[in-house]
Amino acid sequence: MKHLPIGVFDSGLGGLTVAKAIQKEMPGEKLVYFGDTARIPYGTKSPETIVRYARQIIRFFRKEKKVKCVVVACNTSSAWALETVRGEFPIPILGVIEPGAYAAVSATRNGRIGVIGTEGTIASGAYVRAIHKIFPKARVYSKACPLFVPLVEEGKLTGSVTEAVASEYLRPLLKAKIDTLVLGCTHYPLLKKTLAKVAGKKVRIVDSAEETARSLHHNLAMHGVPMNGQGGCAYFVSDLSRKFKEQAQRFLGRGISKVDKVFIEKY
Repeated sequence: MKHLPIGVFDSGLGGLTVAKAIQKEMPGEKLVYFGDTARIPYGTKSPETIVRYARQIIRFFRKEKKVKCVVVACNTSSAWALETVRGEFPIPILGVIEPGAYAAVSATRNGRIGVIGTEGTIASGAYVRAIHKIFPKARVYSKACPLFVPLVEEGKLTGSVTEAVASEYLRPLLKAKIDTLVLGCTHYPLLKKTLAKVAGKKVRIVDSAEETARSLHHNLAMHGVPMNGQGGCAYFVSDLSRKFKEQAQRFLGRGISKVDKVFIEKY
């Protein structure tokens, strides 16, 4: 079983930050990444649709790739589909919200935690619930940041425009005197340098991608799932655009040679 891969999926490119973090945490593990690029964005879809998409992707992973576990590297899917699919498939399935919530509670000193994410993730209230489940007295301040994803995908990770947008979004959170900021979208780790500059040295930034990789390592060990396979990653998408490889290189910090298209609706 140790040679079986780990499945990682997202609505598009963002989950590549999670895949990168997993490869850094467990370099011997083989990954299979799926980006649902034909049906992005997930944030505008109903919860029932999000659950259907998650089921199809996990069926693809299990039928075609024989994965030993799955990481739902998508905040929207983690918010709306995680509990349902956990009860339907006999393998460990991990989301990105719980690891981020635990890390935020561990990091905060004054109990004031900021969460930034897409409109769908923030509207779900999933981070607020997860944080309050661990630390009921925490004060959680959430902010949707819809311009961050297009900025990342256009490669504008630093500079005056990105800083201005970040300042506008973070202003109410900083006014609330947060000391911890959760990056509740898998695109946002690429903006970490700018966000740290705007937030200041007193605010600790929680990268959900890194925390998810650590949590996965712990969970596999706890469930007795054999680790240390062959390494590497295979990439699959539901629609292959001309810019995918270029954008993927930005997320991974290196190029990828092969991406395969999958008709996911048949699963």
